[in-house]
Amino acid sequence: MSFAADVKSELLSVKADNCCVLAELSALLRINGDIHISSNGLSVEFHTTNLKIARRVISSVKELYKIDVEVVSKKQMKLYKHDMYIVRMKQEANKIINELSLMNNQEAIIDEPLMVKECCKRSFLRGAFLASGSINSPKSSSYHLEIHSYSEEDVTAVTDLLNYYHLNAKSLKRKRGFISYIKESEKIADFLRVVGAMNALFVYEDERIKRDFVNSITRVMNMDIANQNKTLEAADKQLRSISVLENMTDITKLPNSMKEAITLRKTYPESSLNELADYSYDLFNKSISKSALNHRFRNINELADQIMENLHE
Repeated sequence: MSFAADVKSELLSVKADNCCVLAELSALLRINGDIHISSNGLSVEFHTTNLKIARRVISSVKELYKIDVEVVSKKQMKLYKHDMYIVRMKQEANKIINELSLMNNQEAIIDEPLMVKECCKRSFLRGAFLASGSINSPKSSSYHLEIHSYSEEDVTAVTDLLNYYHLNAKSLKRKRGFISYIKESEKIADFLRVVGAMNALFVYEDERIKRDFVNSITRVMNMDIANQNKTLEAADKQLRSISVLENMTDITKLPNSMKEAITLRKTYPESSLNELADYSYDLFNKSISKSALNHRFRNINELADQIMENLHE
């Protein structure tokens, strides 16, 4: 199973009080439900391709309203792998609509009576994710969690509720509907904590820590390689300048400071300035600082460049 499927499977095992069952069911029916009026009266339908979620809705409706429901399975086009399950509620339809606030202002979810308790707010988000949520595997190259709806009002409401928990959620229009989404890894972890997917949270955090550790090691290695390349490029430039001076001047007439730098570089052609500073005591029985060496090599390079410019004039 995918990580998103694992998260939903865990959320389906969460036990809740009646008030929380109401909030979760409200989210499920708001996002993946429809209200129908026909000659046979009023009915509420819930649509899903996940049989376990369909069973969750059936169980919740029977627990809360003590009614029978109709379940219809429909084959979808070949493009889709799973059947569509339709849970139809005809009995107590008015009561279901009113108690679950299915006809109320969708943007005022937080102010609904069924959302007064903190646990109910969490349960609503759990239901919203079960209805149409997805989350990237923590092993993937990007972190992303989203909840989809065809209703802009639903997505705005879900985004507001996510941000009630400071999850930095944003909303976006897609070709087919709208999404509320979270991109930050820490905020996605907080979402899993909020909705009660603790096992998924442990897996997510474990993979995230591993990934961040590998990324940190890679960054350090890249920095080391970059620094090594810079050292080699600088050393190569200095060796070329030294070669110019040896071929075009009487090197014995150079200042002792420059001759010491030349000796160090020729003795240790691939070493950094820090390493040359350490080696200076072994060669000359005195320490030459990194900054002093840098100044001397700059003078060597400038002198060599001047000689080459004079040749081309």
